[in-house]
Formats: sequence, structure tokens, C-alpha cells
Amino acid sequence: MTKKDRTTDAAAEKDREKWMARFQVRLAVQPGVDRAVVLQAVKEVTTHCAETGEHPRTAFGDPDTYAVQAAARLVPADRAARTRRHDAVVNAVDSALKRARDVAGL
Repeated sequence: MTKKDRTTDAAAEKDREKWMARFQVRLAVQPGVDRAVVLQAVKEVTTHCAETGEHPRTAFGDPDTYAVQAAARLVPADRAARTRRHDAVVNAVDSALKRARDVAGL
């Protein structure tokens, strides 16, 4: 293998790692996603790419878009809805506390 091939292979591997990192981060912030869901999705992507030799971007597209799709597929709808409601309540309380601090001058 020539030096140029190794450089190209290293660049391709770095690009795959970047795609996977972005996918994992974006997936982890989806409503209802827990560690098990992230692990399952990553396993699916890595298995597919290992079997086909495809780059994840070629097989799955944009990592942000695919993370949203994977979450919709892997997270039960009721759990995602419950997480969204919980997050809305937390955000509302946080907002109220910020306004109270502003009024009190804290």
C-alpha cells in the first residue's frame, strides 16, 4: 500500500468517525432516547457499513436527519411524548425562575 493510499484511508476513517460522533450526539438529544437506543442505533449503522463497505453518509445521509429518523423508529411514541412534556415543564419553571431573579435583581 502506498503512502497516498494510507493517507486517503486515514482521511476516510476520520470522516466516518466524525459522522458517527455527530450522529450519536444528535441522537442522544432526541426526546425519549436513552443509552440503549443510542447503542442499538450505532450498532445498526456500524454493522451495515461493515457488511456493505459503504460510508455512513452514503448509506444513511446527513447524520442529523438520520438521528431524528432513528429516534422516531426506535423510541416508543408515548415515551417521546412524555419526555417532551417533561422538558416543557422544566423549561417553563426555569423561565419563571429567571424572570423572578430578574425582578428581584439577583
